[in-house]
Amino acid sequence: MSPTTILIIIVIYFGLLILISNLVSKKSSDNDTFFKANKNSKWYLVAFGMIGTALSGVTFISVPGEVGNPDLQFKYFQFVLGNAIGFLIIAKVLLPLYYRMNLTSIYGYIEQRLGLVSYKTAATIFLISRTIGSAFRLYLVVIVLQRYVFDAFHVPFALTVLISLGLIFAYTYRGGLKTIIITDTLQTFFLVSSVFLTIYFICDSLDLSFFQAFETVKESNYSKVFFFEDYLKGNYFWKQILGGIFVTIAMVGLDQDLMQKNLSCKNIGEAQKNMFTFTGIFVLINIFFLSVGALLYMFSEKNGIAVPMVDGVARTDFLFPEIALKSLGIVPAVVFLLGLTAATFATTDSALTALTTSFCVDFLGMDKTENQNKPNIVRTRHMVHIAFSFLMFLVIVIFNSVNDASVVKMIFKIASYTYGPLLGLYAFGLFMKSKTVHDKLVPFICVVSPAICFFISKYSTELFGDYVFDNELIIVNGLITFIGLLIISKPATENTRY
Repeated sequence: MSPTTILIIIVIYFGLLILISNLVSKKSSDNDTFFKANKNSKWYLVAFGMIGTALSGVTFISVPGEVGNPDLQFKYFQFVLGNAIGFLIIAKVLLPLYYRMNLTSIYGYIEQRLGLVSYKTAATIFLISRTIGSAFRLYLVVIVLQRYVFDAFHVPFALTVLISLGLIFAYTYRGGLKTIIITDTLQTFFLVSSVFLTIYFICDSLDLSFFQAFETVKESNYSKVFFFEDYLKGNYFWKQILGGIFVTIAMVGLDQDLMQKNLSCKNIGEAQKNMFTFTGIFVLINIFFLSVGALLYMFSEKNGIAVPMVDGVARTDFLFPEIALKSLGIVPAVVFLLGLTAATFATTDSALTALTTSFCVDFLGMDKTENQNKPNIVRTRHMVHIAFSFLMFLVIVIFNSVNDASVVKMIFKIASYTYGPLLGLYAFGLFMKSKTVHDKLVPFICVVSPAICFFISKYSTELFGDYVFDNELIIVNGLITFIGLLIISKPATENTRY
């Protein structure tokens, strides 16, 4: 597929999203619409749209790419099973709490339970974590667009990033969450369709029926799921399960982004129905993503296609786009492009809205009654939206200049450091009902804990006899934060027990 054709498809795609945005926000673009979607979102639309937000371009490219590693194969599915357990815990424990307190920002719980400084600390952790995580996810699709489209037009990488964020801003700044509920449903449709169609196209090229492909993948050297052999390694089963549970609780249940969508449902019953449905679809779709990875490596072996090299380093992130855009034909290329674009931009548009919401509510108090009728309040929200778009731009450009690791590993490694303190804060609030904290000391605890975790992770093989930390590092981080909060705790008053 030529770069010009790809560019035309992208223009049409975003034209459709901007049209939907204008139609959805035509009647109202106030803060209630932007922050809460007027609290009338349909649970089934939220459930389906959340798939696109939760998966992202990381799942679309990096996860299939890593299947070729003999030490990984389908190891990621262990993590997905942990994710599923985490989603169920969120539905039964955290969602009822958020609905009972009628929260716009979920960090309002920390304010009422631990104090104002703790609240600002939690919101700041989210802003940093989500900005970095979403920037990395967007980076993944931008480098693909740069390699296969914009390099042909001699467009600098920084300008490609700026164009991408400008397009996202164009269809989110007015309607916010209400727009995203609709656009993410459309984008998830493209994402899911692309997975199944990609499997079909690869199977067709390998002369395999669907059932033959299933058996071939099952018998291949790429499909090992469970790793019980060596608990010292990062792929060990219980590490992945526990890591999956706690990463999900922290990165979904304690993250304004995905919880904001859940809180737009009419009531707790519909929000839980959404989470249960979403969990089932999430597990199923990840099985197909891993299967795509195995089929890609089989296809590359048969056709003599090597993993693309970038700056002398093999980049498995590029295997899927390399095959889809150059070896399968025009229709599979279009399908891949739509799926990748949908996966990544569904994540980024949602994150940008959540970042704007958190800053406007947690730091500017826009949800408070006395502030809701202030002049220029919507204009202020627009400026915040622009500011976070620019901040994400800077993070992507900086990351591009230093990145030398697999994107999927980098995201979860950073999440282990930044989301761990949130896990500790909420655990303390939920389980230590008779205690609160010396509020002004909380930021210190939330900085020290990730620093200790970094030291533990860096020297784990020396300290713990060749033990390698993986996703379970977030548990250690949360535990250290919890212990630190216990050290600075004091008896709770009646109005701080939730």
